[in-house]
Amino acid sequence: MTSPPRTLWLDVSAGVAGDMLLAALIDLGAAVDVVRAAIEAVVPSTVALDLSTVQRAGLRATSVSVRLVAAEQPDRSWRDVDRLLAAAALDPGVRDPARAVFRALAVAEARAHGIDPDGVHFHEVGAWDSIADVVGTCAALAYLDVDRVVAGEIALGSGTVRGAHGTLPVPGPAVLELAVGLPVVAGGSGELATPTGVALLVTLADGWGPLPAMRVAGTGVGAGTRDRPDRANVVRAVLGTAATVPETAEPGQVVLVETTVDDLDPRVWPTVVDGLLAAGALDAWITPVLMKKGRPGHVLSVLATGAHAPAVRNLVLRTTSALGVRQHDVVREVLDRSWASVQVAGTAVAVKIGHRDGRIVHVSPEFDAAAAAAAATGLPVRELIERAGAAAVAAGLTPGAAVPDDARPAP
Repeated sequence: MTSPPRTLWLDVSAGVAGDMLLAALIDLGAAVDVVRAAIEAVVPSTVALDLSTVQRAGLRATSVSVRLVAAEQPDRSWRDVDRLLAAAALDPGVRDPARAVFRALAVAEARAHGIDPDGVHFHEVGAWDSIADVVGTCAALAYLDVDRVVAGEIALGSGTVRGAHGTLPVPGPAVLELAVGLPVVAGGSGELATPTGVALLVTLADGWGPLPAMRVAGTGVGAGTRDRPDRANVVRAVLGTAATVPETAEPGQVVLVETTVDDLDPRVWPTVVDGLLAAGALDAWITPVLMKKGRPGHVLSVLATGAHAPAVRNLVLRTTSALGVRQHDVVREVLDRSWASVQVAGTAVAVKIGHRDGRIVHVSPEFDAAAAAAAATGLPVRELIERAGAAAVAAGLTPGAAVPDDARPAP
């Protein structure tokens, strides 16, 4: 019997950093030896993890400190870190997301400073301690067998902070670049969210919003460095499985939220759609229409669960020029979905399998995974997608075939 998908919810209402996420997952039950082995595979004999139990505003939490045990490490460029990860003896389920996190960091830093990503050198987000935080977090997620990650509203902080480039405003420029389209609040004074912490969320989270309905299997609390008097400086992790749907619920019932707009700068639409998907919408799309008096316009359509509908309506009104929205219930029928991995040029690429009654209906490479693999291998995205499709066929992932036993359920 297939195990129900496991959802991890991250409470980052007090802020987030790489060590806080890692500590929360270890507190939740991720094996410390597994985490240490993954880090050792990337930077051998370089760092040590020190764990302790602390209190933050009276709340018990686990603290993780990354300690340098080798000679002082040099600043490393994104490409340097990516080469270390690519060469490490890591499971693809750990290596690939870790590489994606550092790519997100490099792109954000490059945009913030107006340089090419290849020219980004990690200072504050730097080489050895952030490698430990990122690789350790990815290894912990893999160990916990998490199928879906949902994160709440991120507290970013306010004020100023001293960095390698002088005094910078909080939120820092890289954090703001990473946070585009995400639900955020200031949440207090000081730097509450670090680039590494936000990059991990952006890369690993499948959705955003409040605690999903679930049957809780366990919780973990990860401590930040400071014990703040005004709030518990922690990240909380809640792991669970989907709650049983009441028998009276209509299978496949969702809501369709729509609005029609004729005065929004077209360049804004991609950010609106991305923001809605990041906030938990099931799907969102734009349809061009001809409105009264011959004016061109667009219909924004958003599919969401009933629980996400209020947030979706609010986001539509906040990020577009719409003066109102309309909503009605719809019923959708979907195929069961699973993930599998194929190898292209030595890099794992996720493919999505649509299936019913244990038989494959269709298979397609996941675009984001293909784009990340293309960046890592230097292949054009188009060619990588074609090669991933061919690899899927070679692996027997074809319509009518049985779903492989090692396919992972998709959220």
